[in-house]
Amino acid sequence: MINIKTGKIKDCNIQVPGSKSYTHRLLIAAALSDGQCEIKNILESEDTLYTLSALEKFGVKISRHNNSVLISGTKGILKPCTEPIYIGNSGTSMRLLMGVASIGTGAYTLTGTPRMCERPVNSLLYALNQLSVSAFSINNTGSPPVEIRGAGIKEKKVDIDCSVSSQYLSSLLLIAPYTLNGLEINVIKEPVSKPYIDMTIDIMKQFNIDVIRKGYNYFKILPGQIYKAGEYTVEPDCSQAGYFWAAAAVTGKKIKVMGISSDTKQGDMRFAGVLKSMGCDVSYESDGISVTGKKLQAIEVDMGDMPDMVPTLAVVAAFAKGKTVISNVEHLKAKESDRLGSVVAELRKMGVDAFCDDSKMVISGGQMPNGADILTYDDHRMAMSFAIAGILVPGISIEDENCVGKSFPNFWEVFKGMYE
Repeated sequence: MINIKTGKIKDCNIQVPGSKSYTHRLLIAAALSDGQCEIKNILESEDTLYTLSALEKFGVKISRHNNSVLISGTKGILKPCTEPIYIGNSGTSMRLLMGVASIGTGAYTLTGTPRMCERPVNSLLYALNQLSVSAFSINNTGSPPVEIRGAGIKEKKVDIDCSVSSQYLSSLLLIAPYTLNGLEINVIKEPVSKPYIDMTIDIMKQFNIDVIRKGYNYFKILPGQIYKAGEYTVEPDCSQAGYFWAAAAVTGKKIKVMGISSDTKQGDMRFAGVLKSMGCDVSYESDGISVTGKKLQAIEVDMGDMPDMVPTLAVVAAFAKGKTVISNVEHLKAKESDRLGSVVAELRKMGVDAFCDDSKMVISGGQMPNGADILTYDDHRMAMSFAIAGILVPGISIEDENCVGKSFPNFWEVFKGMYE
């Protein structure tokens, strides 16, 4: 448990680590490439290290040099692995690597923590089955552990339901260049978290893969393409930036997160705009994006494309006058924790009037919350989001504070650097 220090923070510039989402995708593209790749500024966290370890079990040669990773591309030719591949509670690793396994050799078993084994992957399994890949939930639950038998993909067309996770689509997109006849993907239900699809295609284009698309409903990748080896850099993580923008919002300080650009494909950059709609000043500068806190007002906002920022917004909403309604977030129930129920439960501990139903969260804010011991549910975003409240509210303690290692191992060090 860590007790959050209540006190004044300062106007400051913050450095956050490389994007977790980009790191996963870059590592996989490099592993499938036609030569040696250098990936700079990778995020070394629990989740990304699970992806690295899994790729090594697929036969990918990987070495580390300072803050870079050197990866010898396999040209999509992967080795068998008879032992189960454990990937913790990294949903991104699980879903993206299910696709990778489908172009491998032999049967692969992917498994993880008890919570990972509750998280849904059935729509991706069904899509792989359409491509004549033997892929199934070992316990017949629609969740991991899963067995995927790689044998080469000949089929050209697949339908997929992405209403629970856009990662199902990203999994298929990343392996599409290594199917025998190319791939056409029809999205039969509107995808959630659309910016993550843009991020996947951005990585593919960086590696010289051409993707034909019609919005978020149809994608075509022609055969005969291969990821081109080279030097790539992971941009800073906008999800992690959000915690510090939130700290500025609730304290009235100005905090700039360095290296974040308004041109990024990361959807969580838009969280700065959400704070602006609540009354903050936002400045898009050449070297980063800054937020200056002002008197906060409640808003109604669709967060379907920014699910990872919902816990952070909920904490900010506790300090905003009025009733904040956060909608289109039913898919948060399938995250590292049930982020709808978990966030509401911890806000209520703090005396905040909050409730949720299947698709939205409502927070009535504007009164100073009280201290509480905050459970994290082994969810890194719960820990980092509720830490923001402790800057102003005496008596906030975060249990299992080390869960931040999943995505931001030095979070507490950076967090403490904000104080005067």
